[in-house]
Formats: sequence, structure tokens, C-alpha cells
Amino acid sequence: MTTTPPVTNARLQGKRIIVTGGARGIGASIAARVAADGADVVILDLLEEQGVATAERIGGRFLRVDLSDEADARGQVGAAINTLGGVDVLINNAGILRFSPLLDISVADWDAMFTINTRSMLLTTQVAAKWMIGAGRPGKIINMASMGGKSGGAGQAHYAASKAAVIALTRVTALELGCESITANCICPGYVLTEMGAATRTAEDIAEWSSYSPLGRLAEPDDVAGVAAFLASADADYLTGQAFNVTGGMIMH
Repeated sequence: MTTTPPVTNARLQGKRIIVTGGARGIGASIAARVAADGADVVILDLLEEQGVATAERIGGRFLRVDLSDEADARGQVGAAINTLGGVDVLINNAGILRFSPLLDISVADWDAMFTINTRSMLLTTQVAAKWMIGAGRPGKIINMASMGGKSGGAGQAHYAASKAAVIALTRVTALELGCESITANCICPGYVLTEMGAATRTAEDIAEWSSYSPLGRLAEPDDVAGVAAFLASADADYLTGQAFNVTGGMIMH
């Protein structure tokens, strides 16, 4: 006879986790979820007031970082590792969303999108993974991509391209670091009701987008946080190089 172990909220007990962009929205939900599952969490974000408040609410810590600045990005990840006494999981959630017609995107707009959405993940991953390798410890890298990285969308060429790059970066990270017992996966959310994009969406938009899902609704941040917590846990030890859709069935590939 087999028995099913009880479900607990401590599957990340003792894990040291860094969450970038964790001050609000999806990042804050992820930070709260992994903390509830027992992890010791440091939030890295540019939004100091909100970041401090979120960290206090979940029993974590906060460090301010400007991920567009290479030295600051590397330095603050290092500081977070020192604060935690190491790192087991890096969750690269920070990102920006802007809209523009393809023919109007400037080089500066393009570069700004890639600087935050993609380049910052390279920098933070390098610092965290080098610590993991040096310490001889297994680890996990979880990157936030987007449904847009697979399907694109009119008016978001630079955003979609940056998120497609995140998917590619994740796959290469998995290929190169697997021999060091480091896994790398990314999450591709669809429409999520957060502060990001709130100024540009209407009730009609929400109704239309909801109709794209077989479930008839948009995602809440907790829908994404649950997947992140799973990927951070031992239950996902044999998953690597994957891009997981959290789209309510809007994307099925």
C-alpha cells in the first residue's frame, strides 16, 4: 500500500532565495509564496518604499538595486548572497512593459527594454551561479519570460523580442550549467492583472483578453507565484531548460 505524504507549507524550508523585482505585482506574490513555504528571502528592486513594505510583510529583507547599472546589479546580488549566507534559488522577475508601433521604436527604447528584461538576467545569473559553483552546491535559476516571447503582439516588438531572448537565455543557461547541478527554467505568463500595464487597459480589454482563455479569466499574480514556488522546490529537480506557460490555455506550445 502506498501513502501520499501530507502537503505542508515548508517545502522550501532553509532555502535561500533572491527575487528581483519583488516589490510589487508578480514579484511580490512570488516572494510572499516562497517565504510562506519556508524560504529566507531577499527582495531586490528599485522601488524602495514598496520593497521595504513587502519585505517586512513577508518576513524577508530588501536591498535597493538599479538593474540597468551593471556594477549595481552585480554588487547588490553579491550583497544579497552575503545577507543570506549563500543562495539556492535566483528568481529573475524584474521587467518593464512598454508599447510602441514597430516603426516608431527608437534605438534607445529598444536598448532600455533589453537592458532590464534580458541583460539584467545575464548579470544576476552570472553572480549567483558563480557562487553556487564555487560553493559546490546545486541551485536553481528561474527567469520570468512572457507569453509575448512565444506569440508576440502588435505594438510590443521590443518587449516580445526581449522576452523571446529570455527563453533562449534560459535554455543556454540550462545547457551550460546542468553539469554543475544548476537547473534553469522560465515562466511565460499571459495576461496578469498587476500594476504593470494597468494605465493602458480598460474593462473592455479585460473582457476581450479573458475570452482568449478556455478558463474565461485572466491570471492573478498568485497563479504565477505557485508555479515559481514549485520550480524552486525539490519537486522540480529534474526539470531544466523549459518555458512554462501560465496563460490559462491561451498558448499551448
